Amino acid sequence: MSKFDRIHLVVLDSVGIGAAPDANNFSNAGVPDGASDTLGHISKTVGLDVPNMAKIGLGNIPRPQALKTVSAESNPSGYATKLEEVSLGKDTMTGHWEIMGLNITEPFDTFWDGFPEEIITKIEEFSGRKVIREANKPYSGTQVIADFGPRQMETGELIIYTSADPVLQIAAHEDIIPLDELYRICEYARSITLERPALLGRIIARPYVGEPGNFTRTANRRDLAVSPFASTVLNKLDEAGIDTYAVGKINDIFNGSGINHDMGHNKSNSHGVDNLIKAMKSPDFEYGFSFTNLVDFDALYGHRRNAHGYRDCLQEFDGRLPEIIAAMGDNDLLMITADHGNDPTYAGTDHTREYIPLLAYSPAFKGNGTIPVGHYSDISATIAENFGVDTAMIGQSFLDQLV
Repeated sequence: MSKFDRIHLVVLDSVGIGAAPDANNFSNAGVPDGASDTLGHISKTVGLDVPNMAKIGLGNIPRPQALKTVSAESNPSGYATKLEEVSLGKDTMTGHWEIMGLNITEPFDTFWDGFPEEIITKIEEFSGRKVIREANKPYSGTQVIADFGPRQMETGELIIYTSADPVLQIAAHEDIIPLDELYRICEYARSITLERPALLGRIIARPYVGEPGNFTRTANRRDLAVSPFASTVLNKLDEAGIDTYAVGKINDIFNGSGINHDMGHNKSNSHGVDNLIKAMKSPDFEYGFSFTNLVDFDALYGHRRNAHGYRDCLQEFDGRLPEIIAAMGDNDLLMITADHGNDPTYAGTDHTREYIPLLAYSPAFKGNGTIPVGHYSDISATIAENFGVDTAMIGQSFLDQLV
């Protein structure tokens, strides 16, 4: 018999809580000019008011530098800790895959100098469209369309760019390159980037609309990922006939593997919360696991180094947390975590190698407190133990500490 009937895991994308011990081994990720600390530096520089997460125990998480505006609770409503990453990476897929129990010992390939001519030429030959060579490098997603969107509207060329992540992104104006065509080109790009020396985590379609000087990316983004190289806890649950609900880009990150109910893409964090609550209130979802990713923290504010916007986004989520809690059953468990850091006060525009917070809340809790610092994969082991399935590659359950 399961301890909890349903477990809901919400990933606040990039909401790290302090530089990991090995941060200096990762480019632009930790030690130079002061250690990265996404939550801590937002709190210190622009203030942070998140009373609902604080009530669960956010301010009780052990850390060398306390969150200045998130006080520790003398009697929190839940349990809290921070988790360290084992895998060799600081990207979205690596973080999520480890959260589901995998150890990524060989990181995906990244292209700091842009993609090799061989890949660009193949995409040109397949698509019948030229690629704007000047855009082929790590680039801000909004800046690249500001810089090259007008040219694309005139010539119909493809805007192909990358980032510090192992991704190839294709931006296209929806009036110039129809969505079906963009998706087809991305599917081809996916087919030629499945092996080294160009093993990429994701191919991302980045459609946008508007006029020069006023371009806007749309919600028609699509991520084409590779499937996990081994069984995750999602697969273990699915094979056992247990419901697994995906909200936001979770289905893309795992390439659908182990997911039997997809709630679709989120137009925004708020829309993602709506979709999660919709799943939680479904009469068909009485037992099982939901997995939600809220990406706006990372995509809209972390990479753009916008501390004020990041803070407002955190406070918006915190304001909706009572709605999520209200949708829980008496024997549900809610866990809130992250997948990496993206300190908006840090140099560059890259992810930062950080601990991630973990908050756990259930109406069934009789106790509260802090859990010993563990690893990302401990989340998966806890879920596995609760539902009586095998663990994946790594992870130690903390289920017995949630009382």
